[in-house]
Amino acid sequence: VQLQASGGGLVQAGGSLRLSCRASGRTISRAGMGWFRQAPGKEREFVAAIGRNGGNIQYADSVKGRFTISRDNAKNTVTLQMNGLKPEDTAVYLCAADYQAILTWVPDIGGERFEVWGQGTQVTVSS
Repeated sequence: VQLQASGGGLVQAGGSLRLSCRASGRTISRAGMGWFRQAPGKEREFVAAIGRNGGNIQYADSVKGRFTISRDNAKNTVTLQMNGLKPEDTAVYLCAADYQAILTWVPDIGGERFEVWGQGTQVTVSS
């Protein structure tokens, strides 16, 4: 399976972007999906995750109320709607899949249990 993230770009503070992660080669319907980000010189950081059936949604405190994760299993796609962007949201955003997810899945916010990773898309927020 391959994950292709897209939708990044340059936006002013307060603006919005919509990131998409499209899987190919295998359905994501049995995978818990997550978004992470990594800024230059910083460690990878959990952003949001969603369970197999669209439940078990979890957000990092830093993005709660601003970001929304969703999925469309029929289209093999996970989306991250980002509103109210701040300069500190600047990072490469990566999507990832955990194919060991069960219906009561709790996402591993450290990322170690996500087996498949996409290449990332750059988000830059100017002040």
